[in-house]
Amino acid sequence: MKESQILSVFHNPASASARNAVQPSVALVFDACHVGVVLRAVLFVQAVMAVATMFGAVNLMDWLTRLALVTGAALPATLLWLILACIFKKVLARLPHPGQQAAGIALGALAGLYGCAMLAWSGLQQPAPWWGSAFAGALLAAALVAALVLRAKGKAPATTTARLAELQARIRPHFLFNTLNSAIALVRAEPGKAENLLEDLSDLFRHALMEQGESVTLRQEIAMAQAYLAIEQVRFGERLRIEWALDERAGAARLPPLLLQPLVENAVKHGVEPSASGADIRVSTECRGSRVVIKVSNTTSGVIGAGGSGTALGNVRERLSLLHDVQADFQIGVKDGVFRIRIEVPI
Repeated sequence: MKESQILSVFHNPASASARNAVQPSVALVFDACHVGVVLRAVLFVQAVMAVATMFGAVNLMDWLTRLALVTGAALPATLLWLILACIFKKVLARLPHPGQQAAGIALGALAGLYGCAMLAWSGLQQPAPWWGSAFAGALLAAALVAALVLRAKGKAPATTTARLAELQARIRPHFLFNTLNSAIALVRAEPGKAENLLEDLSDLFRHALMEQGESVTLRQEIAMAQAYLAIEQVRFGERLRIEWALDERAGAARLPPLLLQPLVENAVKHGVEPSASGADIRVSTECRGSRVVIKVSNTTSGVIGAGGSGTALGNVRERLSLLHDVQADFQIGVKDGVFRIRIEVPI
């Protein structure tokens, strides 16, 4: 939705420089601890092995035999590299970026030697190609590291970084003016209500402007959404009907910061504002084993999504994918006059 976010985007370079001056930069340039990464790495190595074994194969059966032999070493070696890269994630993060990449390549050589040792131990390959295995492992690891570094850079390109910094640095003027006008109108008639409204606004500012990392808990996102909806409740009164169905066990799930608030704002903007009778908004969370399901729905009137470009929803989908890769699921749909958003993430 165009211009629908409360929080918009320009970061104070001076404050950022000051923080960087006192806090050393610790960043991981490649991260192997994702199911999607594991699947892609295994498929990549297997594809390389499949092509490599075509050289020298005299027929299909000979190729399959060679491929099975090489796979018996390459697959365990690949998994070993992924496991070691994940286990030593925090250790690698302390190294400078070139050191991290060199360590990843060295682990690849070690994994190659491990695969060769398995072949030598089973007696399937004599003499064992120790040097070739080490260099092949290092070369494949270098390719994987390069791909993961590009993936990590893609998580925060300059435009996305600016957009997220804006989200955390400024309040949308119209929302702020509406809130302050509501508080002024309540000061004399209902001072207690005005005080609660300003406290909710303060909570919203506090959550929006605090220094965020790569992810926050669902519990924190819920608190921010509740503060936002409490403010809008004063503005819309009975037109805004809210239902919460929260599973306490789901609160530990990780989300990109400032992900849930744009969704509930979307519900207010396109559900409550256009309708004279208002709308029903429902937010639910549920823990299902190792997964957490988050649902945001609102009743609608008229054309779904009128006046919006879908930018906010596209941004939510992209950020979820960058954080959780294939483990995240994001769906939107309309049924019986109700617009629904369903998010599923690992816990």
